[in-house]
Amino acid sequence: MKANTGKILLVEDDNNQRQIIKTILSNEGYYVEDVGDAKRAIELIRNDGFDLVITDLRLPDMDGIEVVRVAKTSGNPCHVIIITAYGSIPSAIEATKMGAFYYLEKPFDKSQLLIIVNNAISQVKLAKDNILLKSQLKEKFSLDNIVGRHGKMEELFKIVRKIAPTNSTVLIYGESGTGKELFARSIHYNSPRRDKPFFAINCAAIPETLLESELFGYEKGAFTGAYTRHIGLLEQANGSTLFLDEVADLSLSTQAKLLRAIQEKEIRRIGGEEVIKLDVRIIAATNKNLEEEMAKGRFREDLFYRLNVIAFTIPPLRERATDIPLLIEHFLKRLNENNNQRKMVSKEAIKVLMEYHWPGNVRQLESVIERAYIMCDGDVIDVDHLPEEVKNTKFSFEGFIDIPDEGIDLAKLERELIRKAILKSNGRLTQAAKLLNMPYDRLWLKVKKM
Repeated sequence: MKANTGKILLVEDDNNQRQIIKTILSNEGYYVEDVGDAKRAIELIRNDGFDLVITDLRLPDMDGIEVVRVAKTSGNPCHVIIITAYGSIPSAIEATKMGAFYYLEKPFDKSQLLIIVNNAISQVKLAKDNILLKSQLKEKFSLDNIVGRHGKMEELFKIVRKIAPTNSTVLIYGESGTGKELFARSIHYNSPRRDKPFFAINCAAIPETLLESELFGYEKGAFTGAYTRHIGLLEQANGSTLFLDEVADLSLSTQAKLLRAIQEKEIRRIGGEEVIKLDVRIIAATNKNLEEEMAKGRFREDLFYRLNVIAFTIPPLRERATDIPLLIEHFLKRLNENNNQRKMVSKEAIKVLMEYHWPGNVRQLESVIERAYIMCDGDVIDVDHLPEEVKNTKFSFEGFIDIPDEGIDLAKLERELIRKAILKSNGRLTQAAKLLNMPYDRLWLKVKKM
């Protein structure tokens, strides 16, 4: 007997026929429950989950079409196969229109039954896997799973919670590695569009000659090599979200076409005449200052204002150093789970990691932790396991006694003093407050705003 491959409800009032079908399916590894009337079948469907219902169209207490209706409106992925005699084929066709997967005309043979059952079960399992994947994606990109307790991050979370349910265009600023796509996905998976796939393209990674085709699509014969129709990302993302990473790298001509697509909510494929209506939420991101790019003539002002409906900046990791221990814990937990180990990072190593300036931001920190994890043969990751550039580069805090001729930024000086106190006290705010001769609640508020 094969392993269990699906759960089936068999509804057939002919006892001999029911036992034959049940035996065939059970021998193939399916779990089969069998009943002889529609009332009991409907009760089981409402109280239990089945991958497949096989029902006779003619039942003693009611029409099998009612079984089809209940199964297809149960809220769970479930296919229905109708068993019918020649005279009831019109009713079977009606049941198919209601959502029945297939109708089998009596008499049928074993191989025919098993092929249809296998196809039906495979489709249901695919649908269930899809639902599970969507659920996991929603959980993965929930705001609660973005690591950060710094005041700047908490402000970003508030913004995302407000804008996610809307259809407004979003512009995300941030250095490379800060997590711009992570925030874009969080906006999507917390929006009404969450059940549709999230689409993304890196505008800097695709040659200009191909980028327009990727965005707008093309018709067969539109240019040399266009052997078939290609659906562009804007069209694929209809009803969903399209993330344009590094949008500042778009050429001026592509910017003009993108502007029209956003304004008119419609596109034409390259070489096509058909106007395709769009319902796409655009989230754009860049590590450049778009106002400076506009001043240099490299970015269209009209497109900027279309994208800049809601804008926010993700702070670099060096500006939220108090989140570094949380991020280390997050990455370490994932590595331990994947490798079935229980490694930890020493306080000395954490201190060194907090003193580093992280030009590659969170992405670089993740890579450093993974490298150190691999290099560490024991259970404790120490300073020796860290890369040389991290060990030998200390946080610079020069010139805080002498005042230069151009003056100082007092707010920045205070932030750096607080940072140094937190580093010196290994992240303990109570001790840091003592070092700064500052009340704890006052320090906590200042850290929250940093």
